Amino acid sequence: MPKTIYRPEHAALLSLLKKYRNDAQLTQVACSKALNRPQSFMSDVENGTRRLDVVQLRDLCGVLGISLIELVQELEKAITASQYSVIQ
Repeated sequence: MPKTIYRPEHAALLSLLKKYRNDAQLTQVACSKALNRPQSFMSDVENGTRRLDVVQLRDLCGVLGISLIELVQELEKAITASQYSVIQ
């Protein structure tokens, strides 16, 4: 099984995080600051060089104004859509 950062599902997650950050009208700097992280934090998350654990993802969702459950539901929709094929 390939590392998750190379899977289409990971690309779907990153795309959703960026979408919700933009929808919240937050810059990467503002988002990082809200999480008490360095400026580079969101950049690293969005370009896939930093992985988040579930607690960090939940905190990020709070800043973005979406619940973790809503994010996961959107991720499942994106993965099952033809845009992101699921690797078995």
